[in-house]
Amino acid sequence: MKISIITVVFNGENTVRETIESVLSQDYPSIEYIVIDGDSSDTTKEIVSSFGNQIHQFVSEADQGIYDAMNKGISLATGDIIGFLNADDLFNSNKIVSRIAEEFKKIEVDGLYGDLIYVSNKNSDRIHRNWNAGKFQSNDFLWGWMPPHPTFYLKKQWYIQFGGFRLDMKTAADYELMLRMIHKNNAKLAYIQKIMVRMRTGGASNATLKNRLIANKNDRKAWKVNDIAPYWFTTTLKPLRKILQFFS
Repeated sequence: MKISIITVVFNGENTVRETIESVLSQDYPSIEYIVIDGDSSDTTKEIVSSFGNQIHQFVSEADQGIYDAMNKGISLATGDIIGFLNADDLFNSNKIVSRIAEEFKKIEVDGLYGDLIYVSNKNSDRIHRNWNAGKFQSNDFLWGWMPPHPTFYLKKQWYIQFGGFRLDMKTAADYELMLRMIHKNNAKLAYIQKIMVRMRTGGASNATLKNRLIANKNDRKAWKVNDIAPYWFTTTLKPLRKILQFFS
């Protein structure tokens, strides 16, 4: 089973090397590693190129943002399974991809996800938040639930059948995609009760109150474009659930 891992980066010279090393250190033998760069103006391209053919495909060109770059990666991927580890993220150990492959082989599922911790930008050992995703139950999305996207792995055939990221969804594109795959089209999921990814703090949707309000509007749009009616409180409950991450 080949697993394609896609790293999207733009001007990520401070973190991209550590991300790449995190992928290359995995003990699973059948990884296709793809890096998509948005034509960085810092030393990102030089850093990526320094790894030579350890990176199977490297594209550097202007794009329309992170989700456009992710779609490019999906179109290039030849693996049975596709996942993302972006330039601010790290695998929590060198056995994560092996565990992902084991889970797909053990039970018949379409996708899987696990737990995630948010860490300091300057020190990836300093934990800020702990996202214990929990086991998925039917209709969880209606109660504001979603899996951590950096831990989400899906069979390639699902992207072929149901499409990639919608660029018109802006910061909610990952939410919309998982809503479409899991809630609307009933992808069968496995849950790995294990910290899979360390994600550095930040993110456009949570940077300011204004951005959070815009993100909430985009979350509502995600339901609308899929012709699904959420509960009146669904998109309000979604960000409120994150409060628990500071205490778990």
